[in-house]
Amino acid sequence: MSNASPNDTSTTFGFRDVEAEQRQGLVNGVFAAVADRYDVMNDLMSGGLHRLWKSDFINELNPPRGATPFRLLDVAGGTGDISLRYAGKSGPNATAVLCDISPEMLAVGQRRVTEAGLQNRIELVEGNAEVLPFESGAFDAYTIAFGIRNVTHIDNALADAYRVLKFGGRFLCLEFSEVQTPILDRLYDFHSFEVIPRLGQAVAGDGDSYRYLVESIRKFPNQERFAGMIRDAGFARVSYRNLTGGVAAIHSGWKI
Repeated sequence: MSNASPNDTSTTFGFRDVEAEQRQGLVNGVFAAVADRYDVMNDLMSGGLHRLWKSDFINELNPPRGATPFRLLDVAGGTGDISLRYAGKSGPNATAVLCDISPEMLAVGQRRVTEAGLQNRIELVEGNAEVLPFESGAFDAYTIAFGIRNVTHIDNALADAYRVLKFGGRFLCLEFSEVQTPILDRLYDFHSFEVIPRLGQAVAGDGDSYRYLVESIRKFPNQERFAGMIRDAGFARVSYRNLTGGVAAIHSGWKI
């Protein structure tokens, strides 16, 4: 399964149908437009919850804190939130490659990595999640946070995640999901469709990009369907854990 239809000629971009070959360019345009205000908007949209979710995500990864070498691939790592948290929670021989398809997001990420003095531990690479520019079996762990729903062919991205991991390596995905708490689901819908686009227009000068981001969440497979896609890619011991009633979820799988 993917965002594209079975005949692979059309797909969804939010609630719109577009040609599959056009989708990535449209997504790239969204992130080029919001890159400079992306982190500020994350705080405003989630009320700061995204920071707790990302900290929980890194705790779930549990990178080695001693001298053990460990190599993380942080896909769709954008402005560096996950890679920077990982560097702060891991030992001196734990390194990360932050890979993102958006040069504008990478520019913000590079600035943050440089300001943190972590250039020797975090490398930034421009690349597509569907066809990663890395050798097979090169990484101990693969993370993708709030990025996989923006991939046109999700099944291709999951297959390449499996390819680049070592045997015994772990796949972790943090993504918005299906709210499973009564009342919260209605409040969340109101916040998503009425508040977030207005915030995007007021703060980032771009309500349309944030309308797409909200719509893309609704088009993404729910927890069980996405877990099935991870299994189909070859991962074992697949599980997920809901955060904040299912507003987001952490998905896990192992290459064994």
